[in-house]
Amino acid sequence: MSNPFFEPSTLPYQLPPFAEIREEHYLPAFEAGIAQKLAEIDAIAATATAPTFADTVVALELSGAILTRVANVFFNISSSDSTPGSEAIESEMSPKLAALSDAMLLNQDLFARIRTLFDQRDTLGLSAEESRLLERYYNRFVRAGAALSASERDQLRAWNMELASATTEFKHNIMAATKAATLFLDSEGELAGLAPAAVTAAAENARSLDHDGWALSLQNVSNQPVLAELADREVRRRMMMASLGRGFGDNPNAELAGRIARLRAARAALLGYPDHASYIVADQTATTTDAVEEMLSQLIGPAVTNAEREAAELTTAMRAGEASGDAELRSWDWQFWSEKVRAERFSVDADALRPYLELERVLRDGVFYAAEQVYGLTFSERTDLVGYHPEVRVFEVFDADGSGLGLFLGDFFARPSKRGGAWMNELVGQSELMGTRAVVVNNLNIVKPPKSEPALLTWDNVRTLFHEFGHALHGLFSDVRYPFFAGTAVPRDFVEFPSQVNEMWASRPEILANYARHVETGEPIPAELLEKRAAAERFGEGFRTVEYLGATLLDWAWHRITADQSADIDAELFEEAALHKAGLALSAIPPRYRTGYFAHIFAGGYGAGYYSYIWSEVLDADTVQWFEDGAAPIREKGERFRRGLLAKGGSVDPLAAYETFRGRAPEIQPLLARRGLTG
Repeated sequence: MSNPFFEPSTLPYQLPPFAEIREEHYLPAFEAGIAQKLAEIDAIAATATAPTFADTVVALELSGAILTRVANVFFNISSSDSTPGSEAIESEMSPKLAALSDAMLLNQDLFARIRTLFDQRDTLGLSAEESRLLERYYNRFVRAGAALSASERDQLRAWNMELASATTEFKHNIMAATKAATLFLDSEGELAGLAPAAVTAAAENARSLDHDGWALSLQNVSNQPVLAELADREVRRRMMMASLGRGFGDNPNAELAGRIARLRAARAALLGYPDHASYIVADQTATTTDAVEEMLSQLIGPAVTNAEREAAELTTAMRAGEASGDAELRSWDWQFWSEKVRAERFSVDADALRPYLELERVLRDGVFYAAEQVYGLTFSERTDLVGYHPEVRVFEVFDADGSGLGLFLGDFFARPSKRGGAWMNELVGQSELMGTRAVVVNNLNIVKPPKSEPALLTWDNVRTLFHEFGHALHGLFSDVRYPFFAGTAVPRDFVEFPSQVNEMWASRPEILANYARHVETGEPIPAELLEKRAAAERFGEGFRTVEYLGATLLDWAWHRITADQSADIDAELFEEAALHKAGLALSAIPPRYRTGYFAHIFAGGYGAGYYSYIWSEVLDADTVQWFEDGAAPIREKGERFRRGLLAKGGSVDPLAAYETFRGRAPEIQPLLARRGLTG
């Protein structure tokens, strides 16, 4: 069978040939890719001569071409446009890929070659990037268990395969649970508060799911955005209960989470660490659990104080506005009454912003325009190139000198086959060794409007668009030789830093003025409305910080358990105890993610790493302050930020690079001020 993954793509920038790719191509490509990779590993390990950097480290970098091509495409597809077939392939391949990783990283002959080179590293005449690559390979092998005994390596292999299967199952269960939790409504009156376009979209959503009436699908967060608009308190309660209940009850995710956490704890102990969090953080910029906990401890108390102050104001408003019924502020009331208070105090309604935030204009005149002003980039839509779904758009990205930098794919709308949230993937990574430039994709979950109507965004949508494009820039700006270091291949607690910095441009006056224009009249958004929006947003900072910290401390609690805590864990009781211990048990503010649908940590790469968002935000707030201080032109500062940090990928120590860029270590004060946690 002709398989498009067997050879490099001939399309511009090696864009995968999506017009040719079919679901039946994936499994044969994975099998061929694994066989190729294993053969290449065995050949490197069996080399009879003394190891050299070229025949061992560089050879590993060059290995696995077929597998890289199919994996980059498939794992984006499995999240953005899944099918029962792709889920079955993922379930089959996950343990096989885990076994492949072990076959390389636990290969004793290969490790011996790496260790010999590592011991000789000061005499090899390596460049700075080559020296770091050798060090990172050696560290990777050791952390994977290469130095363990034979029996210990066998145990590790078994656990790794079990973890691969469990995390894949967890991911699939989230999608099933989220779909099953869709709220179906029989009366249009139950949708009171929603804009007419949203009501129409709910009716179309119901029809697409073969139901009469209206359907409100859930996003993969606890607090559903629609809760800010639904006037019917009982409907809000049902929506919140459906959201919070995912992954519990009949869905096995709560039990799976405990099993995943226990396996990770056992693996960490085998590798010489007290718990999984200690194992993970040792290879991050934080380096120790104490450093993470010290940072979090500075945030919890002030955040709770702010949230309690907000709660008192919302309770007062609710009691004045509700004719009867339960007068206690509940989790399903918070967003609704926040919008009411914002509208009254700041005279701004969230819906008043929407006509000024149309997707196409925000994308071209906001996100792309900011990249032009800061970095000199330009963009051209390539309608001759196709994506993996009809809604995917392809843009060629040009550098300031007019040379081609790479491709950006945008997949903006929600659909039943896409998991919740927003993310960036690389379809092709930049590498001088490989002769490739970046092809990156941003996935969002913006509610698709009815046909012929514009997509009007919330402010959160706008911020997410800028955020994810920050990840895209990190990939596009990569300027490294070795694939190991390309783009976002940096420590987990550093990877969110560039994307969070990019959010600043959404609010920058000269950027806002260019994109925030009325969808019908073209009139710029009134300055007064913007000022009120900013003030209104600051009002909810206590809620947002507590919601985030709740999820962070849940992640941390799950991954601080030790190997001897092997009894079955009741996930709901565990959550309750963890939040109480952290001082974050506010019933009206559930964590941003509960255990049953916490994809970041149980189905993604953020296990014991969800703290990284706030850790990165320390760097982000410090950098934003730098951008806003001084008289240097923005283009000059953008170039310095790009060359000093974004282009480096993982080829340098991130914090060392930051200190060189900033001229000092990062400071937490700008973050505390931003989040209103200074008093």
